[in-house]
Amino acid sequence: MSANSSWIRLPIATDLGEFVAGYSERGLAELRFPSDKRGATVLPSDKVSSQIRQWHRMTAAAVNEILGGRKPRAFPPFDLSAGTEFQQSVWRSMTKIPLGQTSSYGALANAIGKPKAVRAVGGACGANPIPVLVPCHRVLAANNKIGGFSSGLDWKRKLLARERVNLL
Repeated sequence: MSANSSWIRLPIATDLGEFVAGYSERGLAELRFPSDKRGATVLPSDKVSSQIRQWHRMTAAAVNEILGGRKPRAFPPFDLSAGTEFQQSVWRSMTKIPLGQTSSYGALANAIGKPKAVRAVGGACGANPIPVLVPCHRVLAANNKIGGFSSGLDWKRKLLARERVNLL
């Protein structure tokens, strides 16, 4: 994922710290965890368009609803154009995993019609630009093992615990 310097980035306050959402002209293009220390120029919300402010309200509500263990009422449009066609298919498939449930890398590979691409699915999960809302944290390795997570396993465990997912 390559961050675009022309994106508008805005903060999202949560009980787990401040996330940063990045918007392109197409929609939400990235979501950074509070632990992500990459530099981000965050603009005051009065310096952005009404469209992006609306998307940001939706994003902030959705993030806080998921962190609260609730299904979001709405999502902003996602701009997944930074990914390859394969990655985008994996990311779209992940959005179908319901809150509080999990899937496996193998099941996602099957769902996109590429049953032998389990490792590539794992790579696509790791490259997901919009974690939490495109729920890569709900994807587990074989035998319900936690697997990896681009923002660290502590975050993956926190997110799953807030959705009341019991791991072995």
